Order: sequence, then C-alpha cells, then structure tokens
Amino acid sequence: MDHVQHWIDGALSTKESHRVGEIFNPATGVVTGNVAFADEAQVDEAVKVAARAFDEWRHSSLTKRVQVLFAFRELVNTNKEKIAALITSEHGKVLSDAAGEVTRGLEVVEFACGIPHLLKGGFSEEVSTGVDVYSIRQPLGPVAIISPFNFPAMVPMWFFPVAIAAGNTVIVKPSEKDPSAIMFIAKLWKEAGLPDGVFNVVHGDKVAVDALLTHPGIKSISFVGSTPIAKYVYETGTKSGKRVQALGGAKNHMVVLPDADLDLAADAAINAGFGSAGERCMAISALVAVGPIADTLIEKITARMANLKTGDGTKGADMGPLVTKIHRDKVAGYIAAGEAQGATVVVDGRNVEVAGDGFWLGPTLFDNVTSEMSLYQDEIFGPVLSVLRVNTYDEALALVNEHPYGNGTAIFTNDGGAARRFQNEVEVGMVGINVPIPVPMAYYSFGGWKNSLFGDSHAHGTEGVHFFTRGKVVTSRWLDPSHGGINLGFPQNS
Repeated sequence: MDHVQHWIDGALSTKESHRVGEIFNPATGVVTGNVAFADEAQVDEAVKVAARAFDEWRHSSLTKRVQVLFAFRELVNTNKEKIAALITSEHGKVLSDAAGEVTRGLEVVEFACGIPHLLKGGFSEEVSTGVDVYSIRQPLGPVAIISPFNFPAMVPMWFFPVAIAAGNTVIVKPSEKDPSAIMFIAKLWKEAGLPDGVFNVVHGDKVAVDALLTHPGIKSISFVGSTPIAKYVYETGTKSGKRVQALGGAKNHMVVLPDADLDLAADAAINAGFGSAGERCMAISALVAVGPIADTLIEKITARMANLKTGDGTKGADMGPLVTKIHRDKVAGYIAAGEAQGATVVVDGRNVEVAGDGFWLGPTLFDNVTSEMSLYQDEIFGPVLSVLRVNTYDEALALVNEHPYGNGTAIFTNDGGAARRFQNEVEVGMVGINVPIPVPMAYYSFGGWKNSLFGDSHAHGTEGVHFFTRGKVVTSRWLDPSHGGINLGFPQNS
C-alpha cells in the first residue's frame, strides 16, 4: 500500500504524520494507499522553507528561470502518459481525458516560458527636466495553491508555472483524494533544475488549508473548488491580508437556437455533459432548447448516449466512475430529487451495469426541468444533463443571467447576429459560440463572474502574471557630468 508524504525543500518529508487519509481506486472501490495530513507545524515548516528559497529564486536571472521552465516542459511532455495513469488510478477519469488534462496544463507552462516579455515594464524619459519614470513588476514571495480533485494536474498548473516564472516560491495543497500526480510533478521540477524549496507540496484537510490561509508568510492564495468553500477561502485569506483568487462552482448553460446544427449540438452535449463523468467546473449541465427543437434534440442525444460505455478508465471506457462513493451517492440523490419534483427521466444512470465495486453512475438525461428544481439550481458535479424548454431567445438569456453562477456558457446557432448579441448580453465570464466548453488558451485568462469567482483576478494569462507580481514605479534623477564632482574615468590632460 502506497503512502504519500509531503514534498518539502526538494525531498519527501521524513516526519511522521499523526493523521492520514485513504486513497481509493474509484473503478474498484479498493483502498490503494494513504496520504499524510499536515498539521500547523508541518505547514509552518513548508512556509519557512519557501521563504528561504525565495531570497535566492527572486534574484535568479530571467534566463535561468526560462531554462528551468523549458526543461520542466520537456519532462512533463515526456512523462505525460505516466501522469495520466496516476490521475486515472485515483480520480477515475478515462486515460484520454487524463492525458488531455496534462496537455492543457502544459499550455500554461509554455505561456510562462515567455516571462521575460511578460514582465517588461514601461519607461518615460524627461517627465521633468532630467527626471525619468519607469515601472517594474516584482514577485510577491511564498504563494499557496489549493486545488480540487477533478483536475489534479491541470488546475495547479494554471497557477504555479506563472508564479514560479515570476520569481515566487510555491506551496501546493492538492486534493487528498488524488495526490499522486502532483507528487510526480514535484520530482520533475527537481529534475528540471528548480532549486530546492521553490516548489513544495503539503497534503491534508481543513487543518492544512486554514494554516495556509492565515499564515503570515503566505502572500497570496489561489483556489479552485465549490462556491461555499471559495467564499470561505476568499474571506479568510483577505482577512489575513492576502491577495486571493478563489474560483468557485458553476452551472453552465448550453443554449440551442432553432437554426442550430442539431447533430453538432447533440455531439457537444454528450462531450460537455458526460466527459470526465461531469466532474468539471466547465461541464454543460443545463441545455436550454429554444423553440420547437427540443424533441428532436433529445432524440439525437439519447441515441448517442446508448453508445456510451461506462467502466474502468484504463480499459477503453468512454466514461469512468465518480471519484468517491459519497459523491456518487450525492449525485444519485439529485437524480431522485429531480424525479420527485416532476422532471422527466429520459435516461437513468442509476441503472448502469458495470462489473466490479467501483463508484458507478451512468450518464443521465432529464427533460422538462424547470428553474426552481434542485437539478437546475445546484451544481451537481456529475453526469447529469438537464433539458429546459423555452420559447424565445430572450427567455433563454434570462435563464442564464438570473442564475447565481456565471462561469461558462455556450450558444449553438448559425446566425452570426444572434451569436454576437448573446456574447454581448450574457452575464458570464467565458462564452462559447458553437463550442461547448469554452476554456480559453493559456495566454487568455480563465474565470467566471458572479458566484463563480471571488476576487478580482482570473487564472493564467495577463491577469495571472499581474496576480503573482506587484507593480512598482521608480522616479529617478541623475546629475549630468557637467555639474561637476563626477569622474567618468577618462584621462585628464593637466
């Protein structure tokens, strides 16, 4: 049985932890290992290590930082399949999804390799006689990243490449449900030549999280998770004087207009609704059918669902298990509640038959869902797709804008004018046009509006660089040599 320890100062911690958590293989339901839970003293040790390392790393040249980043990028790319296998073994998503997660994380590494350009400041000469003004950006210090279970590699990689490239040191607190991928990544950082103490990992639960949120040595917090926890992280971290970006939950809509290509829309609904078992903050969970197309669209989605294979992510399945039995049962409870509240169960994932004792729940499709149902109000975070029927574009827009979440949305249409109007009027942070999961490339920033984001900064992109640096403006005057008293070292003829 594997025991996952903390990674502090470039090595596995040798200190015994008094508390541990179990690690499951979701496809078998079997405990495969345990993970150490940090107490306040172990978090304090990691912060002190990161603070010492910061004194050296912040003064390392941009050339050296980029060389380390390029080496790390090559190592991650070379070991992509190994990282994906670790993710699948502890999260349950199919191997292709896990490999795709690593690829998307690498995009941020590649973006961060451009840090010399991204940190360039401005310069204004002669703002007054003999006076120049220029701006620079400097790193914060030790920063903390608290990441969720659903993307154990990609979500931390939204943050730490930019943070490290900018000269900060990092402590990652991964989900205790799937901690092994980030441990493998920590070893790759060391192999890439990153100095010890720049990248650290502490495992644990609320004790470790609270210790990071309140520790005076931590300068910023980056978090991704549910909205209630995101709000807690933001309030606790800012109260402790930290810069905080806390990305919360989502209820992502896919609006399908009557003129849309319904085959394209059905394919998109399958991929965005059931990929990674719906355990994505960008998953489509509410499909809004406008006008007379709902019956035809549901028929097309149902036909495609019949071909989906639920099973072990290492054995050719299209969709794997949910991450834990508790979460599986919670999602099944939403299905029962939707049925009791009057929604029509078109495909019931509770009836899926899969060999083994994994945390199985098949893809589920509801029709005739209304806005007051818990199916629609809550973030289910599972393979449940709800169809809502409306008569007009304005009704569809109102549904999206009135929902408390504002993470991502999509519209399917062949009308450019309708699409342009939607992208302008919708109150959501990320919009897809005939694209169901509009996750931006790394050189743009990721994040939502409303209860999907607490704080002012989105992840990666220019906003990420600004989050992990502080601006400083310098006003300088240097006396001209003609004023006397300055020896430029030239030969003098006396």
